[in-house]
Amino acid sequence: MAKKAFITGITGQDGSYLAELLLSKGYEVHGLIRRSSTFNTSRIDQIYIDPHDPHARMFLHYGDLSDSEQIANIMYNFQPDEVYHLGAQSHVRVSFETPEYTGNVTALGTTRLLEAVRRCNSKIKFYQASSSEMFGSASPPQNEDTLFQPRSPYACAKLYSYWMTRNYREGYKMFAANGILFNHESPRRGETFVTRKITRGIARILAKKEQSLYLGNLDARRDWGFAPEYVECMWQVLQQKEADDYVIGIGETHSVKEFLDAAFSYVGLDVDEHVKIDPKYFRPTEVEVLISNPEKARKQLGWKPRIRFDDLVKIMMDADMRAIGLAPVGEGDKILQKAFPKKWWKQD
Repeated sequence: MAKKAFITGITGQDGSYLAELLLSKGYEVHGLIRRSSTFNTSRIDQIYIDPHDPHARMFLHYGDLSDSEQIANIMYNFQPDEVYHLGAQSHVRVSFETPEYTGNVTALGTTRLLEAVRRCNSKIKFYQASSSEMFGSASPPQNEDTLFQPRSPYACAKLYSYWMTRNYREGYKMFAANGILFNHESPRRGETFVTRKITRGIARILAKKEQSLYLGNLDARRDWGFAPEYVECMWQVLQQKEADDYVIGIGETHSVKEFLDAAFSYVGLDVDEHVKIDPKYFRPTEVEVLISNPEKARKQLGWKPRIRFDDLVKIMMDADMRAIGLAPVGEGDKILQKAFPKKWWKQD
């Protein structure tokens, strides 16, 4: 019998890559999606098979993290072996505008899911997508022992989820693990997140569809990696003999300004000619520097990232140029081919 996995947030960047990874490993994959009047499955359309097809191994279920009854029904009906909880209101700046909703979905949604797992079958392995934003203003580099100092409603909600996951692990002896992932990007990153906003904006400028790119704080520094490598770590976390918490990151930091300069330089455009600062994109409380110390993951999970900062910029830039109908520069495509000669995910 194939293993069964349940993914919340399956239509997001990480969820779509994770679904592809698990399918490549022979899993039967179930995903939670929200009902919408428009299609919201573009990231997983390339792996979708009509459920009437006898070869179908991915199945989507309507529900919401605010609906505990539906979550419990899915657990009981499909009895997954592994649960990957990636769903959330995940935009940090938006969380300041919707703090109550962020808490309800991102924080309490985790409790609803953990309780459904506990009541259904406490042997189910549970992965919680924690966030480096929980570290907030803590001095870098940050590891599993660093004290959390969250600086946004999103980070506070994620911290609640982190501690609930540990509480269920310790109180009910469940296999409940936290992956504290630092920033990870890809061509599937949401268009309002700063890295994708930059690469997509540049592509639109090149295509003469836009003249300017509006951004906020360029001095914020982050530890950026490549999303497909991070979902591989999610899977590895649930293959361990015992549940634990892991910091996953590259171990180096770069500013938004550095990302911006690298992307503009890659396509031969002048930053000063096209970039404008809009105060509305600044957060009320900023996180200045995040940098991981992933030594534990290196030792226990064999974490060896292949894609570094400069590579990531080129990969994302090539993908967005291709998406808008322009010929990519091509260096990013070569980097991917060399680093992943046998990709388990489909080209964007």
